[in-house]
Amino acid sequence: MAPPTVRRRRLGMELRRLRDQAGLTLEDVEARTGLSASKLSRLESATRGARPADVELLLGLFGADEAHSEFLLSLAKNGGKRGWWQTYDITPVYADLISLEGDAASVSNYETLLVPGLLQTAAYARAAIGAVGMTRTPEEVSRLVEVRMARQSVLTRPTPLKLRAIIHEAALTARAPGTGVMRDQLQRLLDVAEYPQVTIQVLPADAALHPGAAGSFAILGFGLPGLDVVLLEHLNSSLYIEESADVDGYTEAFERLTASALSFDQSLTFIEDKKKEAGS
Repeated sequence: MAPPTVRRRRLGMELRRLRDQAGLTLEDVEARTGLSASKLSRLESATRGARPADVELLLGLFGADEAHSEFLLSLAKNGGKRGWWQTYDITPVYADLISLEGDAASVSNYETLLVPGLLQTAAYARAAIGAVGMTRTPEEVSRLVEVRMARQSVLTRPTPLKLRAIIHEAALTARAPGTGVMRDQLQRLLDVAEYPQVTIQVLPADAALHPGAAGSFAILGFGLPGLDVVLLEHLNSSLYIEESADVDGYTEAFERLTASALSFDQSLTFIEDKKKEAGS
């Protein structure tokens, strides 16, 4: 049996949350809708796909508002679809990230030692992927670079992803192998910063102690209460945090980092200066 897609898991989790919020048991829902408790349980655990008509019935019973209903119905309609990334040999966690980026309205990303993936050039991505994935073959690295470049289409889609990126100074002063790689990467940051929905800030090395000392993280926002997700990436694993209280903690941490970082204009000046140094 194929594993459930991230859309199906998100839908199942939210249906369970809405049911609990309404104070209904599976048996209560069965009595009111005619949908069996066993079927409802499978929907909530994402072990089966959801018919949009069933989801619409449940959302009406649970009292979901129009915006929430529209989003969850889109998950039901697209839950079984294969994404473009599924033609690549990538991990399920990475596939989940790409799927979430595709559905998200915003990403707030703090990075300590690397430029965010959505802002990388191909040459920088190749160097970064090769450095972090020490045992990967050149073919594997090339495939992952191709995927990373394709991910960036979310920034130029008809309704583009809103990106807030805070990058620690250390990521901008690290030496990347290859002539001009870092210079071109810094120019890429300056270019993308011109997108109206993209904000880039630099956290200087001499900033006071801050929540970012705990490491990099990304918050994927969906524009609706309770649906945001935090991604934590480690050397050999990744972790998604979905509990609202925990997500709220990372949201607060990001806002504190925003206040500690250089302003947008100051950050662009900083990046321009580093680009000149990289080209010397």
